[in-house]
Amino acid sequence: MGWMSRALITLAKSHQAKYNVISGISQSSRHGFSTTSFNAARMFTDKHEWVDLNGKVGTVGISNYAQDSLGDIVYAQLPDVGSDFNIQDECGALESVKAASELYCPVSGKVVEKNPEVENTPGLINQSCYDKGWLFRIELSKPEEMEQLMDEAAYEKFLKSQADDG
Repeated sequence: MGWMSRALITLAKSHQAKYNVISGISQSSRHGFSTTSFNAARMFTDKHEWVDLNGKVGTVGISNYAQDSLGDIVYAQLPDVGSDFNIQDECGALESVKAASELYCPVSGKVVEKNPEVENTPGLINQSCYDKGWLFRIELSKPEEMEQLMDEAAYEKFLKSQADDG
């Protein structure tokens, strides 16, 4: 095989890897192992928070779009365990080298856990916003509020409509 063929194969693999990262496909999920970022149950708000429901407890984080827009996150103020919030209540803040952004509670409930790793190393949000960079867990008091959130396809459409408007 000539150098041109090897270069094209390398380039194609590189673009496929970038596509997989952008589209949320990990190498392990392509081979049948655990997935990392795509989750059909993950629901999104128009303020770019996500919730992944497991029983009555939702894990909350910010979307890839949000972490990318913020840039390098340097500080995370997460809600205290035991705090009660209503849907869309301000519940914390993230600060980056570019900006500060409030966190809004995507559903009503009581905070049952927060991610101490994110408080100690906020950059985890940039590295792994759907896995290690989750923010807190909340026991839902009104599970029906999940129906108001967008699934991943609707969220992608929402992002595109925002880009088209801007």
